Amino acid sequence: MSIGGNIEYIKKVKDEAARRSGRTGDDVLLVAVTKLHSTEEINEAISCGITDIGENKVQEIMDKYERVNPVRWHLIGHLQTNKVKYIIDKVSMIHSVDSLKLAQEINKRAQQHDLTMDILIQVNSAMEESKFGITTEETGQMIEDILNTCPNINIRGLMCIAPFEDDPEDAREYFAEVKKLYDEYGRIEHPRLDFKYLSMGMSNDFEVAIEEGSNLIRVGTSIFGARDYSKKMG
Repeated sequence: MSIGGNIEYIKKVKDEAARRSGRTGDDVLLVAVTKLHSTEEINEAISCGITDIGENKVQEIMDKYERVNPVRWHLIGHLQTNKVKYIIDKVSMIHSVDSLKLAQEINKRAQQHDLTMDILIQVNSAMEESKFGITTEETGQMIEDILNTCPNINIRGLMCIAPFEDDPEDAREYFAEVKKLYDEYGRIEHPRLDFKYLSMGMSNDFEVAIEEGSNLIRVGTSIFGARDYSKKMG
């Protein structure tokens, strides 16, 4: 199937999952994950209605930025503090904030560019050693610390990556746990805390994630096909 055909199919599945959770498809944002995919493929996806793309690595944003048609960029992969300066004026949101140190660097660079950066706090609800993110118990303190020390950051919600499971149903409990945190901390009233996004779900498990309350899914393989890790795409 073509990129356009894949997008239409994903949107249909997304809409059906949203309806099962008492919402509409418009309530769930589809972010196309473009890691290792070419600018030609990305622009084709944009022409087929994709409005938001997610990159895992700073270098790929730098390589592709000028050659990709107008779109909202998201940094969804692990972000090192020494690379924040390269993308602070290019992305609309950083999904993967997993330490106060990183948040403070984002705040510093945002101040230098006279902007306020939207972020999500990455929660590792499964406590997988292979994945980044804070524990569920650390979430409240992280929110408080960022609000107290980072005036150029808006906290827009939470993000998680569930363990890859052969049966997506096995990931449901991890999504449900982060949804509870999202509901709990989203009730806090603060001018720089405005929970709008719960970023959960990828190609293999986004239906379950939506059923558990996700309103932002990050889908790459199901749109573009399998990645070729033997070459670096520009």
